[in-house]
Amino acid sequence: MTKNWFRIGLAGIFLLSLAVRFWGLDRYNTLVFDEVYYAKFGNNYLTHVPFFDGHPPLGKYIIAIGIWLGSHVPFWHDSVNGLTGSLRSPWDYRWINAFLGSFIPLLIAGIAYQLSFRRSFALIAGLFTAVDGIFIVESRYALINIYVVLFGLLGQWLFLLALNNQKQKRKLFLIIAGIAFGCSVATKWNGLFFLASIYLLWIFAWIWQILVKKINVIDNSAISDAELNQQASSPLHQLTQLYGWQVLLFLGVLPLTVYSLIWIPHLKLDTKYGFIEVHKQILAFHERLGGNNAQVHPYCAAWYKWPLLIRPMAYYYQTAQNATEPLPVLGPNLPAGAGKIIYDVHAMGNPFLWWFGVAAILFLLGMLIVSMVMFWRQQKRFTLPKNFTVDTWIALYLVVNYAANLIPWMRVSRCAFIYHYMTAVIFAFLAIAWFVDQCLRSYYRPLQVMGVTLSLVILVAFVFWLPIYLGLPISSEDYRLRMWFNSWI
Repeated sequence: MTKNWFRIGLAGIFLLSLAVRFWGLDRYNTLVFDEVYYAKFGNNYLTHVPFFDGHPPLGKYIIAIGIWLGSHVPFWHDSVNGLTGSLRSPWDYRWINAFLGSFIPLLIAGIAYQLSFRRSFALIAGLFTAVDGIFIVESRYALINIYVVLFGLLGQWLFLLALNNQKQKRKLFLIIAGIAFGCSVATKWNGLFFLASIYLLWIFAWIWQILVKKINVIDNSAISDAELNQQASSPLHQLTQLYGWQVLLFLGVLPLTVYSLIWIPHLKLDTKYGFIEVHKQILAFHERLGGNNAQVHPYCAAWYKWPLLIRPMAYYYQTAQNATEPLPVLGPNLPAGAGKIIYDVHAMGNPFLWWFGVAAILFLLGMLIVSMVMFWRQQKRFTLPKNFTVDTWIALYLVVNYAANLIPWMRVSRCAFIYHYMTAVIFAFLAIAWFVDQCLRSYYRPLQVMGVTLSLVILVAFVFWLPIYLGLPISSEDYRLRMWFNSWI
């Protein structure tokens, strides 16, 4: 694939992302789901109204910037409401999420490319991310989860760029990466998991290098030229070029400083709590959310329900007599059986993308285990390979990032929701993209067919469930056709 075609592919993915996020953005002239908090909070910054929220302030700052910019644009104001505390168009408090959320597929493509320098892998990863439902839904409304992912992925991409560069360029990329990680945590605390995975990979690389030197069980002659060439194409083999002081400064002190500075405008607006006290209040807020069960909230879903998409969420649900009626905004649903048209915005991932993604993560985990076992059998003694192939590094990177963003939730007892899985599932998208790319690049015909089939199934699923991502009017029969399990409703 030429560089020009690669750029065209990336442009096409970005245009697709923009299209599905901006189309009918003002369809619902109301506050959808947690817009009742975040759109209001964003507007509060502009009207100087103090408030408390259970999350750090950056996401609301960005929404406020979007509202301010949108209010100065001489269009997009056909419909307005006063639900944020001021007379605003839905475009005002939604457009910036739709715009910035469209960059997430490009960041995933960038990470895939930096990991492998394979353009096909990058394009497949970007495309799969662009056709996922929950990222589309979260980007179409004034919510803050996309900013956790956006800044976390930006930090990861910049970190990989730092590994691929030297001296001043490496330092510059590390600085910007540290800022991005700080911004992710300043949106929601679980943004810290993106940074934690970098620490885990760095610690692993150093421990592995120390063990190899200590055991001294393999010399360079035992490594094939092909393996060395593959090894050289992965930036992760340069992890041990980063020293402790660099990681502590650029990925420790800097993110903490950025996180702290981001609080200043909020604390100046709301002087009720200081920096330490507001964190105590946030922690207490989450502890008060109660157990992770339907008695607390009907859409509570424990972490083990996320990978298999057992309990997605309806962010908006209304019924109407027909599709030509004015869109329902507020008020109760029609009596049972009276509504023939359903408007549903479902925060639900692309089912086959999620299921295939989990399978791909398990495959990569198994690949790591099998590769070590095969290496030991080949050496006929316990040794440690000095070098990893590029695909081994990719597998390690994806498994560690997936685990770092999922495992901490296993100990969380508060009510959690499917959108908390967004930081982990993004690496499952990369995993299935890697697998599909391997199939398509194979000379074995059945594997090529498998790669094409998996891709088509994911794309068809995107089109099939698109009406409930965009909140299009559908009949009750079409709605039931898309609700495959009772737990989805």
